[in-house]
Amino acid sequence: MVLMEKTAYIIDGYIDEPACLGVPPYISPYIRTIAGLLAVEGYETGYLTIDQIRKDPGLLGKPAESDLVVMIAGVTVPGTYLGGTPATITEIQQIGSLLTEPVTCIGGPVQFGYSHGGGTPARKMALSGFGTILTGNPATALYHLLAGDDPAGELNYRLLDPWSVSGAGIIRKHPSYPRVMCELETARGCSHAITGGCSFCTEPLYGKPVYRAISAIAEEVSALYREGAQHFRLGRQPDLLVYQSLGKEFPEPIPEKIEELFSAIRYAAPNLHTLHIDNINPGTIARHPDAARAALEAIIHGHTAGDVAAFGMESADPVVIHANNLKATSNQVMDAIRIVNEVGGNRRDGIPELLPGLNFIAGLAGETADTYRINREFLESLLASDLFVRRVNIRQVMPFFGTPAYNTNTLSRYDRNFRSFKEWVRTHFDRPMLQKVFPLGTVLCDVWIEKEETRTDPAFGRQMGSYPILIGIPAVIPPAISGDVVVTGYGMRSLTGFFIPIPINGLPARALLHLPAIGKKRLSTILSKRPFHSLADLEDVIGKTEINPHYIFTSPEAPSPS
Repeated sequence: MVLMEKTAYIIDGYIDEPACLGVPPYISPYIRTIAGLLAVEGYETGYLTIDQIRKDPGLLGKPAESDLVVMIAGVTVPGTYLGGTPATITEIQQIGSLLTEPVTCIGGPVQFGYSHGGGTPARKMALSGFGTILTGNPATALYHLLAGDDPAGELNYRLLDPWSVSGAGIIRKHPSYPRVMCELETARGCSHAITGGCSFCTEPLYGKPVYRAISAIAEEVSALYREGAQHFRLGRQPDLLVYQSLGKEFPEPIPEKIEELFSAIRYAAPNLHTLHIDNINPGTIARHPDAARAALEAIIHGHTAGDVAAFGMESADPVVIHANNLKATSNQVMDAIRIVNEVGGNRRDGIPELLPGLNFIAGLAGETADTYRINREFLESLLASDLFVRRVNIRQVMPFFGTPAYNTNTLSRYDRNFRSFKEWVRTHFDRPMLQKVFPLGTVLCDVWIEKEETRTDPAFGRQMGSYPILIGIPAVIPPAISGDVVVTGYGMRSLTGFFIPIPINGLPARALLHLPAIGKKRLSTILSKRPFHSLADLEDVIGKTEINPHYIFTSPEAPSPS
């Protein structure tokens, strides 16, 4: 007699929290630890994403026939996504109603509520169809459920760490594999929670910081690396600089711990392609500049270039900062930007090692129309300096029950000012900053045409990394193509570029216009003189340009990207 193995399915509805991202190409730690638990419990586990189900609803047939289904979903930070779209509450409820036979569970940040986007308070919604809500950590909650206990998930790294190893193989089932960014958890909770945390943030709901051991993180990386993982981000923590620091609201960084962490990851995955970070508290840098500088130097010694330190600035208005218990004043944020530029501004392979990214939030308590003037003046002073930031995110607060912002906010009062400020940033700040960070002729290595359905002109691609810049390529390019791209122009929040070598003899006229200094007159000359057989012939027509002429392919036959 053949014994039938228990079967389970994980449905990834994608998550986005202040300290965790799980939207493709990212895969969250929640998915991997649940997969690890199920492996230990003897389940044969399948995996589906919400995007796969949208394309083919019939795929739900397999989960419907399994013994157990676990869905992970929820967004507590509104965002704009290229690689995938998080599950809506309607989709979550529909999936739950269709899965009638197996034991069904749902967990993740959806437990805190659901909002249709920034500017709308999150509401507790009925998750109809699901038999169990996994509260707290979904993997440990499921562990208790399978043991016959209440599905309440405490943070227990003694359980979670082994599951992060045994669940590593689930990444092979991700539709983006092998270009999957593995979000690594180093800690849960926030030291700023000692005084309540920032008014809008859900991370203090997890309590004070609890840190994972370096050895456990290294074992997880090693397991993922054996399964083909090449891209990693230390993203599951509110402030990487204070890893292993305890006892204060703004603890001092321990640079030796940062160096040890990165060294252990590098040893576990010696030929990794990407190792980036996410959240850095500017208040930590401003209050402990020497220790922070040393910790940043340790990051740069161990990471890969093109990294971004996400600063939760939120507002430059001192009234708003005080009313919402924010982490740093505008002067402190500027000091932190300067220090990160001094340490991380050097270029490797043409791009800066590490730059700050700024987050602004509208609709917080204390906000007035004057708040947006103050924010604008801060960015104007930044633009006038010799300092760089990689990007500026602007969003409206999404208040969740249990956070102070749920009851005290200024949502919808200054919508016109918010829209005007956002338009000013996109029109007058982003483009000149991009020109400073990515000068014409910069080469971005290993750019991937990310969306499967991309067959448009232009095509859009990105590098793997933390907040990678979007690049429009003026050509119809098949999906899953990758190659090195040279920057030839700028959008409001994106770059224009070409795969290199640029097939100058095969480009259509509209694409040629995206090369620097190519106007209609020079375009006509290029079209009449093609095909070019040497760089000298080409330079006679286009003259000197910011684009290295060796990036331009002059054979009559145009090559394709790799």
